[in-house]
Amino acid sequence: MKVIFLFGIGLSALSPHFAFAVAAVASPHDDSGAAWSPYLVGSLIGVLSMLTFYFSDKPLGASTGYARLAGMFGKMVAPKHTNSLKYFQDNKPAVDWELTLLVGAVLGAFLAAWQGGELTGEWVPPMWAARFGEGSLALRLGVALVGGIFMAFGARLAGGCTSGHGISGTMQLSVGSWIAVLCFFAGGIPTAMLMFRF
Repeated sequence: MKVIFLFGIGLSALSPHFAFAVAAVASPHDDSGAAWSPYLVGSLIGVLSMLTFYFSDKPLGASTGYARLAGMFGKMVAPKHTNSLKYFQDNKPAVDWELTLLVGAVLGAFLAAWQGGELTGEWVPPMWAARFGEGSLALRLGVALVGGIFMAFGARLAGGCTSGHGISGTMQLSVGSWIAVLCFFAGGIPTAMLMFRF
């Protein structure tokens, strides 16, 4: 675990140097701004996935961390019921690397946006406001909540999420993961087109 921790610290220290290749952002809404190189980020995700297999013998994924978080919350509010569930009998809710991965993803996203000058503090992004109006915060939060519930249910039903299937599963040439990824796109693209009318 020390090696992973040290690797993470080193990567965090070097990441601003990797990201400077693009000119600074003129406007926080300008997509051509100081975004990190997708080739670099994709390569680092691949390295992270390999390290995950090497050190934990498990695939990289996010949905298991959410399941662990739900189990920990369940133990606080309904411990008897949570302990009776077979999933949590087999997979004890605990803080582990999968849960810390979620925290790291949120923290990393914040640091990337801050370093790239893209922190806007806006709850309603311009693309959403253009389609649904400036005063549509409640709609946006509602859609995010319902979408999150569907995504979590689908990820647990499919045995993995976009990172579990899309990164780890496809890297292992898993047929089920390739089918899952095709389904992600088959559902996501038409939904985005319907919502935003491209």
